Parts: sequence; structure tokens; C-alpha cells
Amino acid sequence: MYFAALLARTEDGWVASDTELDDVETLSDLADLAREASPDEDTVLVLIEQEDAWFGVVRVDGEDDPRIYVSDAAAAARSSYGEILLTDELLGREPGDDDVLDALDLDGTEDGDADDDEDAADGGDAAAGADEAVPHGPVGDAEVLDDLGLSEKELRSMSGDAVGEIAEALGASEVLETVR
Repeated sequence: MYFAALLARTEDGWVASDTELDDVETLSDLADLAREASPDEDTVLVLIEQEDAWFGVVRVDGEDDPRIYVSDAAAAARSSYGEILLTDELLGREPGDDDVLDALDLDGTEDGDADDDEDAADGGDAAAGADEAVPHGPVGDAEVLDDLGLSEKELRSMSGDAVGEIAEALGASEVLETVR
């Protein structure tokens, strides 16, 4: 279960809208969705939270590149919505660098059965390599909300209803509640 909302900063304050991410496949799609929420190129925040396991903040300011913060990359990597946020750049990888596939031993055996004990040991190493590809803990721009009144330290310490806490710190909790 996840919750996603858009918060657009306008001259009159924050405006919230509920959003479905079913048609969003890439970070570019998500940024375009955010830009559509604010025709005046105001700041738009996409807040995503999944079952209190992780949350993400994507900030779009006009045509600038999106700024991203994810509270737990490993947890987000297990989510189709989290995978949208975990770009190669955010994870510090070269584009197209596919550590997971490189680490797999594709020797033609089926159902994960190894030819002998040595291959089984290699398979264990491959799984460990795949886990290292995505760090446990926060990744991204922890200062993404500094100029809006939410410090890096406060953002990193959030858990539970982080989306609600972020909205409260920004003075947007009432408008967020209208879309929850």
C-alpha cells in the first residue's frame, strides 16, 4: 500500500492533489506529472510513502532537474514506485551499469539449481553483490526542503507518517488531509 500526493506551492499557499502513479514508469514521467500540477512553474513536491517502510520526496522547480530524497533505498528498491526514484545517478552508478545482472552466474542451469557445490557458493556471492548495489538507508538530496523550512536533520529523523510530518512542517497539513 502506498500513498502519493503532489504539493504545489502557489502565490496563495500550498495546493495538494492526490496522484496515481500507475502510468508513471520513469523519473521523467514523474517530473512531467509534477510540472502539469503547476502551470506557473512553481515548486512542486511529489511525496510518496509506502506502508511506513520508506518515503520519498521529489522536488521539481520549473524546468530544473528533479531533486530526490529517499529515506531507505533498500526498502524502496523492493517497490515498483521506489524503483522510479532510484536512478543510477542517485545511487552513484554509471548509467546502464547493471551490477545485478553482472553478478549472476548464468550457466544454463534451471530453477536456480547449481551444477555442484562450487556453483552454489558463487550464487551466494552473486546475491550478496546484488544487495550491495542499493545501500540501506537514505540516499539523495537531504537538503531538498531546507529553503522551505525543513532541515536535513529533521528530514533524516522522520519515520512513520513522514508525509504528514513533512506537510505539517511546510504548513500544508490541512491541504494534504483533503486528498488523503
